[in-house]
Amino acid sequence: MNKTIFTCLLLSSFSWQNAMAADEITLKPEQINSIGISTLTLSAEQPGELSGMPAQVTVPSNQLFVITSPLPALVEQATAGVGDTVKKGQLLARLQSPALAEAQRGLLQASTQEQLAKDNLARDDQLWKEGIISESRYRTTKSLYIEAHAALMERRQMLRMSGMSETAITKLQEANNPSSLLAVTSPIDGVVLEKTVSAGQRLDAAMPLFKVAKLEPLSLEIQVPLNSMQGLRVGATVTIPAYSAQGKLIAIGRGVSGTNQSVMLRALIDQGTNNLRAGQFVEASIETTATNVGTQWNVPNSALARIAGKAVVFVETTKGFRPESVTVVHEGAQNSVISGNLKQGEKIAVHGVSALKASMMGIGGGE
Repeated sequence: MNKTIFTCLLLSSFSWQNAMAADEITLKPEQINSIGISTLTLSAEQPGELSGMPAQVTVPSNQLFVITSPLPALVEQATAGVGDTVKKGQLLARLQSPALAEAQRGLLQASTQEQLAKDNLARDDQLWKEGIISESRYRTTKSLYIEAHAALMERRQMLRMSGMSETAITKLQEANNPSSLLAVTSPIDGVVLEKTVSAGQRLDAAMPLFKVAKLEPLSLEIQVPLNSMQGLRVGATVTIPAYSAQGKLIAIGRGVSGTNQSVMLRALIDQGTNNLRAGQFVEASIETTATNVGTQWNVPNSALARIAGKAVVFVETTKGFRPESVTVVHEGAQNSVISGNLKQGEKIAVHGVSALKASMMGIGGGE
């Protein structure tokens, strides 16, 4: 059994060495077309750039608002939907809430009591100055006014928390006409990301209704392997090449994920945000000051062949293709970053690679 394993390992090593020793795989143009081989021209990455990092687009926390029902209510009408662009103060929904009418009634009562206490204070102030009443009675009247005023302010604050504006509260005091209609409005200029209500639905207090966000700039959460952290710094340029988006690195995590030993980085993207969507998964490139990164190449995963545990690409020549050993710096979901003895402008195979690998290994015919 040990002899068999040793023989297999020896043959594998022999095949790899012989294959890599070959100058090139000779193919005629008609053979290339029949196999379905297509190529990609190499475009060099800038030295000092960490490319192909998996990332997710998110909304900065200070730009995201969750709008909830301030009181138990019934949804009368929802006037906004997911994806709608809204302005600050724009109506999102109308609610009917008996609790709101009760709170407004409390405000009107407190307003009446405050006005009565104010009139009593003005009267006793004059009587005290004329020496008709004692100072203790004046102080008692003043204390009653302060309590009535505080109760009124408390009622006004309760209505503000219920979604009423200062203007609406003032009009309520002037008109003395309580209403159970509660208008839910947008707190910012933004876009509706989520809507969880519909007409006729009964709501409890604090139940989420809408999620509204400002989508410019956007945040980017990037996962970087721990061994690739050298040379990364806050303020470095971050790009998303596939979507022509760009921004700056604003935070570098101090913890490491236990599952894949990666570090979380956060960037703020302020260019090309219209090409991105919140929650979207992308691949990002990060500027680095590391001096040992060298020239890298961003290639599709389909361009890589693996032979005896080594990564190989096939470079086009005048007679066909030559195998070239490369180092995979980072492997992403769609693309990988590699380094090796490659030159800008060279063409590598990105389709039909399995056929080239088989030909290199002497499978399916050959000399």
